[in-house]
Amino acid sequence: MNQPQRYIAHFDLDSFFVSVEVIKNPALQHRPVLVGGSSERGVVAACSYAARKFGIHSAMPVKRALQLCPHAIVLPGSYKDYSRFSNRVTNIIARAAPAFQKASIDEFYIDLTGMDAFFNPLQWTIDLRQQIMDATGLPISFGLATTKLIAKIATDKAKPNGYLFVQPGKEKDFLVSLSVQKIPGVGKHTLPVLQHMGIYTIQDILQFTPHHLEQKLGKWGQTLYLIAIGRYDIPLETGHEAKSISTEQTFAANTTDRAFLAQKIVQMTEKVAYELRQDGLFTACIAVKIRYADFTTNSKQITIPLTFCDDELIPVAQQLLQQLHQPNLPVRLLGVRLSALSKHGQAPDLFHQTNTKANLYKAIDAVKNKYGVYALQKGGSLKR
Repeated sequence: MNQPQRYIAHFDLDSFFVSVEVIKNPALQHRPVLVGGSSERGVVAACSYAARKFGIHSAMPVKRALQLCPHAIVLPGSYKDYSRFSNRVTNIIARAAPAFQKASIDEFYIDLTGMDAFFNPLQWTIDLRQQIMDATGLPISFGLATTKLIAKIATDKAKPNGYLFVQPGKEKDFLVSLSVQKIPGVGKHTLPVLQHMGIYTIQDILQFTPHHLEQKLGKWGQTLYLIAIGRYDIPLETGHEAKSISTEQTFAANTTDRAFLAQKIVQMTEKVAYELRQDGLFTACIAVKIRYADFTTNSKQITIPLTFCDDELIPVAQQLLQQLHQPNLPVRLLGVRLSALSKHGQAPDLFHQTNTKANLYKAIDAVKNKYGVYALQKGGSLKR
């Protein structure tokens, strides 16, 4: 019996954070926009295509980005809005797709294997893309191929706001002329090693046998060979859930002010707890990170009973900060992360209508949803 033809679609929302900001403020259209920090000490989380023309890219310090483009517009970003738009796209895909994986806030894989017996996979994917754009106003690109990896590379080639279909049997033809940097995982550390071996394009990988590649690169060498011939594949993780929710802030000036740090840890814990509840999740682990002026970074985490409640998370975060903080050292950055996430809380179910604390947090979140995440705050998060 013949195996069903494999089809994987990869969707990626183009410059997602910036696209949401443009929907909120159309005057930003075609402008060099940076999202990720309101000060020169931040890091670029996303940038518009107009900003990329100046050589700006994500993970670049905002200070460097402003040197390249002094007239760039810098925005702090809004997780609440990004999460809301991402959830709208997720819901559209969930209603339409036979099976899908949400790989990140702006990236999705859809498994259409065997669906060619019922419809044209390419036309179906084109129609779904149009549906997403009509419903949200967001630009979105997709690649369609026989594996997740090739679909992702095809999406990258299709950007901005386009699509590309790599037909079954044409995988090797599509890949061979591409730079080896197009392979996810080939970064600044791996690239020099490959170039030293004379590997600049994916086709260059095929001048070596799998055994020789494994001798030079370990198991990664075998994987590279399978990628080059279009045979590397991994299944969709259709039961995927977020692994963590975090926030961090680089301060405008290094600080030794303990009261300021205590205020920030309350504010940041409130923020991640709110995001946790918006995603309908509970956490069983909280971590605090602190980075000093000399870039020394320390973190500490602790396992806790499942919760989504500020009043249970904040004292733990404060305790972790107290254990980590060295009073005389200036602090550059502070972060809070929630992990070990689950959709199932302790009994009684904290989302049950009769649960007093759950109802209280529903009321608090309703105000925050309407007026902004900082509309209601704990007293400890306010300036004194």
